[in-house]
Amino acid sequence: MAIATTNPATGEMLKTFDPMGEKQIEEILANAAEAAAALRATTFDQRAAWMREAALLLEGEVVEVARLVTLEMGKRIEEAKAEVAKCASACRYYAAHAERFLADMPADARAVGARRAYTRFEPLGPVLAIMPWNFPLWQVMRFAAPALMAGNPGLLKHASNVPQTALYLDELFDRAGFPPGAFQTLLVGSDAVENILLDHRVRAATLTGSAPAGRAVAAIAGRALKKTVLELGGSDPYVVMPSADFDRAVSTAVRARCQNNGQSCIAAKRFIVHGEVYDAFARAFTDQMANLVVGEPLDHGVDIGPLATAQGRDEVAAQVDDAVAKGATVLTGGRAPDRPGWYYPPTVVTDLTHDMRMYQEEVFGPVAGLYRVASLDEALELANTTSYGLGSNAWTNDPGEQRRFVSELAAGQVFVNGMVTSHPELPFGGVRDSGYGRELSDLGIREFCNAKAVWVG
Repeated sequence: MAIATTNPATGEMLKTFDPMGEKQIEEILANAAEAAAALRATTFDQRAAWMREAALLLEGEVVEVARLVTLEMGKRIEEAKAEVAKCASACRYYAAHAERFLADMPADARAVGARRAYTRFEPLGPVLAIMPWNFPLWQVMRFAAPALMAGNPGLLKHASNVPQTALYLDELFDRAGFPPGAFQTLLVGSDAVENILLDHRVRAATLTGSAPAGRAVAAIAGRALKKTVLELGGSDPYVVMPSADFDRAVSTAVRARCQNNGQSCIAAKRFIVHGEVYDAFARAFTDQMANLVVGEPLDHGVDIGPLATAQGRDEVAAQVDDAVAKGATVLTGGRAPDRPGWYYPPTVVTDLTHDMRMYQEEVFGPVAGLYRVASLDEALELANTTSYGLGSNAWTNDPGEQRRFVSELAAGQVFVNGMVTSHPELPFGGVRDSGYGRELSDLGIREFCNAKAVWVG
């Protein structure tokens, strides 16, 4: 894929960039190594001041930055503005809490025969972040804010269709006051990742992307014994039981499926509904999906914009077409409109079976699979039937059912009577083919630290 800004609403390529050559890459890696030493010499108070300044810059430039994001990957302008604001909140969160999260952790000195014993958290060094286009600011910030506050320089290899957003982030932390080289963007293709990751100055990597991409990066890092955190795909279940608040469950289902034009790893994708409420849910959910307004993402009043790439739109269409060819029923949507841009309508598909791609694969667009179940046990079995395990939604007001969903859903996150989303206060990540390691919260900032045991006799 070319490194270029292409407007998904029109398909028009607006700006292209040449990939960086070996000399530029070497200069960036050298700068990162120098920045690692400089950051180690700074205090939490200094880094917190710079991080708060980054938050102020984001808030002051929200209109321009949000418009850039929408232009590059097609999300609705309101969602783009909310993403900028969320990034600013993450900056402030880690500015306020990083010192406490990384404070020395006392151990029982007497039990180990010492006068003092504790765990000390120290930065690893430059971390390579390989990030996707769907939340081009937030995906980066949930790594960058804790990494920089821990004293780790960041190296960003962003998706090739959001280069201007990547360059904005490259400048943001420099303008905020961080030492030169503390956060840098590498405008390179995927073919350059292996050599960069194997370079001795890069100490770890984090990736948000597909399971195949995660396996590839983990294999490279494994050869060099470097730490990785992988946040991969998801096919999140959304289970509705008879005791649920029906109206809230329906309206939240629409938002959970269609956030970010349906292009979110933690979007609800498989709607598993108990037979007692299935017919009513199917009618109400389909009606609300059918009434969503599809259009230019910069216009107010639009609910769904284009998908980010032509390839992504074609993949979603192929998954739906495969299901229909094998006997599935489309309740609404199901066909790309004849218009410029990479649009796909909100779609609801039912009568799905094991041999259909939609049954097992992640669908990265505004397409919902609808399933009827007869019991809690059947709901849990179906929810856990995929190889993924990122997020999960359970709607029930029965305390016993809530306990079982929390305990038995195979996922990194369980949201009961709510929509899966990421919060700086909570750890974020998955299990199984959805990856390993955690971002955000105290766990996220410790992922790229050396937990050094200290014993003083």
